Amino acid sequence: MKLHGYFRSSAAYRVRIALNLKGLQVEHLPHHLRKGEQCAPAYLALNPQGLVPTLEDDAGTVLTQSLAIIEWLEETHPEPPLLPKAPLRRAKVRAFAMALACDTHPVQNLKVLARLRQLGLPEEQVTGWAAWANREGLFACETLIAHEPGPFCFGAAPSMADICLVPQLANARRFGVDVAAFPRLLQAETAAKALAAFADAAPERQSDAE
Repeated sequence: MKLHGYFRSSAAYRVRIALNLKGLQVEHLPHHLRKGEQCAPAYLALNPQGLVPTLEDDAGTVLTQSLAIIEWLEETHPEPPLLPKAPLRRAKVRAFAMALACDTHPVQNLKVLARLRQLGLPEEQVTGWAAWANREGLFACETLIAHEPGPFCFGAAPSMADICLVPQLANARRFGVDVAAFPRLLQAETAAKALAAFADAAPERQSDAE
């Protein structure tokens, strides 16, 4: 398999973690987002959105969107599970993951911030927007798992929730958010980062890290 990504992309970070948890080896193909390499015609032929990650399986089938890729990995390589077996618990994990991957990350990603700059907002306001988006999402997620058993987001093993949480906390710190306000999330992050699957997926450990 081949994974097209970028070391600092939160979405690609999620997929790297999932692949590591599943024990799957992939060829990593970096595309420098700040240099616009994701807009090259050859890459757009794979992913018309011009986003990362994109996963190519061994048959050459192309998959896009991090949560769709992770769900496919879960269905094709079910061990270890990234979603609980009970339908209600699965829904809760998915809801937490989507709160970050669908409602928090997209409004503070590179493309949106670039558009804010194009509209003439000063850099301080652009960064403030990103910090606000992260705080809003993380506050909600702190509440969602406040009474869930730890040490991970939903119990004794990492799930799709943790896969989405760790990259988002990294984003929040980059934008100056005081993450000490989220003790339950930090508990889950600490448990996750103690695992090689998470540590090896970290941005600073990627071959294209700057």
